[in-house]
Amino acid sequence: MSEFLAELIGTMILIIFGAGVVGGVVLKKSKAEGSDWVVVTIGWGLAVTMGVYAVGSFTGAHINPAVTLGFAAAGEFPWSKVPMYISAQILGAIIGACIVFLAYLPHWSATKDKAAKLGVFSTDPAIYSPFSNLLTEIIGTFVLVMGLMFIGANEITEGLNPLIVGALIVAIGMSLGGPTGYAINPARDLGPRIAHAILPIPGKGGSNWKYAWVPVLGPVLGGIYGALFYNAIFLSDFSVAFWILSVIMAIIAVTATRNELKKNHNPEEIDEPIEN
Repeated sequence: MSEFLAELIGTMILIIFGAGVVGGVVLKKSKAEGSDWVVVTIGWGLAVTMGVYAVGSFTGAHINPAVTLGFAAAGEFPWSKVPMYISAQILGAIIGACIVFLAYLPHWSATKDKAAKLGVFSTDPAIYSPFSNLLTEIIGTFVLVMGLMFIGANEITEGLNPLIVGALIVAIGMSLGGPTGYAINPARDLGPRIAHAILPIPGKGGSNWKYAWVPVLGPVLGGIYGALFYNAIFLSDFSVAFWILSVIMAIIAVTATRNELKKNHNPEEIDEPIEN
């Protein structure tokens, strides 16, 4: 199997199981309707596990542009292959989302909530606050890529690695997924969002493109910084890129904190997602 096809299939499997579990939870008249966040996080963890098992022997199963970029920034992956991997990941995510659409065909008409339909395909924040949402995605993906490097640095039976990576995804979802739905993967959000925009979903509403930059930029920054941070702190490789990104991270964190301190959020009030 070619590397392009492997990354495409791995990401497709990721989205079939990941977006599929969200569809089961939020779409009307599904037998899984009303299941809680724990079901969603476990579903996404198993989705990653299956994707890694499927194509790990061909490409290492990045199935995530943030992972590909992080490994490249850390010198663990050739930059020349980055565009091919990311293209395959986004295309695989689009195909996976289309398959989920087909799997739940009768349920789109039965579901009147436009936000719920969009939520099957892409993430949206519980409270819309762009810099804070960006910071959350950075933190989640930082932990993801750091975790992958921790796992890779340990002597673990190779066949267990996908299960451990899946457990990492569950942990991130349970601990850090509440604010934004933890995209932590640009392809996971952008590919299905494109599918949502082009598919003939009954009464679907907008695809919320105003927010779409957050689950792309946040994971990219977090993934690259996680890899550079690991190299710097654990391997004493303090690159110029590490220091530049450290300053950028500090600016984003300070800006997000200052913005939130200026607001008077009612903790019982959840902002409605913005649809464009």
